[in-house]
Amino acid sequence: MKIIGAQVFEARGTFVNRDLYMDGGMLTDRDCGGEVINAEGCYAIPGLTDIHFHGAVGHDFSDGDADGLAAIAEYELSRGVTQICPAGMTLLPEDLEKMCAVAAEHRKAEKPGASLCGINLEGPFLSLAKKGAQNGDWLQKPNMELLRKLEEVSSGLVKLVSVAPEVEGAMDFIREASGEVQVSIAHTTADYDTAMAAFAAGASHVTHLFNAMPAFTHRAPGVVGAAFDTPDCRVELICDGIHIHPSVVRSVFKLFGADRVVLVSDTMRAAGMADGDYSLGGQPVIKKGKYATLADGTLAGSVTDLMDCMRTAVSFGIPLADAVRAAAVNPARAIGIYSRCGSLESGKWANVVLLNKDLSIRNVIFKGEVIA
Repeated sequence: MKIIGAQVFEARGTFVNRDLYMDGGMLTDRDCGGEVINAEGCYAIPGLTDIHFHGAVGHDFSDGDADGLAAIAEYELSRGVTQICPAGMTLLPEDLEKMCAVAAEHRKAEKPGASLCGINLEGPFLSLAKKGAQNGDWLQKPNMELLRKLEEVSSGLVKLVSVAPEVEGAMDFIREASGEVQVSIAHTTADYDTAMAAFAAGASHVTHLFNAMPAFTHRAPGVVGAAFDTPDCRVELICDGIHIHPSVVRSVFKLFGADRVVLVSDTMRAAGMADGDYSLGGQPVIKKGKYATLADGTLAGSVTDLMDCMRTAVSFGIPLADAVRAAAVNPARAIGIYSRCGSLESGKWANVVLLNKDLSIRNVIFKGEVIA
């Protein structure tokens, strides 16, 4: 297959008018014949990678349901998200094990839909004071035994684990866990010094920056300031137009640079569904328009998708190339799959999304096949 006429995203952060060649399911640097797609007037970008979302179309990853996970993967692929690393909630250990086992079987079976490239353990090692939409009754102290059990049950799919560094035992956990997975600061009351100690111990990621953590102020910069002062730290940003003000989105890209920002959707099961009553981590959630909230008004994830978050970032004034980098390149780097995807370089999976000038999806190409 060959795509001609498109403005092709380059990993260095520009767009270039060039042809894209595919041989089977891989990108190549030579014309192998076959179908020709005229994409004049379109952008060609890598398939996106969402490393923090919980579910969609009525299903949640935490359900530990094989059919539900398959439906989520197919929905995400239709939205131009070709790699997924779904996030679990704070659950009981047996439910976390079930969730991880279902993910391992899904990966082994090579089911249709977006490629399952990892698992993000958002709970249960979090702060009760900043639990947000997590179930406080199921929180526990950081526990290497549980983490290793989940790594084993998932056949090594665990890529990210969240921890509040101020809780008892967190620093020792970070030192040990960071040699096996990416450790992310999340749902925390940590001040600047505590966060800096966590980064020194091996943490290298921040879960949904600004949300469920102390505010960034001029005398108490907190986790946000500590992340900025740690050059190898990446920060997630929920750019759904609800969680973060447009000015803050612009400020984060200026402060951290486009290479360190990871756009995430944080979607829950109500994404792609009508307004109504749903659940997240065993707690009731109300979806109304663009909002998903608990009964007390606490935000409970989003109801969008990563492609729409990327569009929203552009509508806030983020250059398209920077937004693509934050939704495709950086998340793939964050979970260690950039050698296979995340850019349109020869030798990588032929996962390409063609966007019209208004950034609506024209085609999704997955491993060399046009699927939408």
